[in-house]
Amino acid sequence: MREFLGLSQEQLARGAGVSQGAVSRLESGRGLATPLLVLIKINLALKHEIEKLDPELLSDEARRLRDMDDRIAPPSEGGGFRDVTMMKDPALEQLILIYRSVPERQRERLLAVMTAVGEALA
Repeated sequence: MREFLGLSQEQLARGAGVSQGAVSRLESGRGLATPLLVLIKINLALKHEIEKLDPELLSDEARRLRDMDDRIAPPSEGGGFRDVTMMKDPALEQLILIYRSVPERQRERLLAVMTAVGEALA
């Protein structure tokens, strides 16, 4: 699919927000331990690229598959996983992203600060 769409591994990886190595491992059959999240990101990036094609150029089967995928992954503007909200509460999702962006050695400090702020607000 990537080659059909004229994408390099690097372009697909960039669009999906994953490493080029992850794409390479999947294509070569060495990605048996690939996290589901990475597969979803790649799927969404490919879906976004397919949506750029004129539907009239696609076979009936390809159109059915493209449309069926909407039930699994709703269309998103940017086409990448980062455009899909994962949590019902966007504030919780933001907190998780902040936590993960902090180096591991600093996470205990972040939690202590968040705990103190939470107690002060309660």
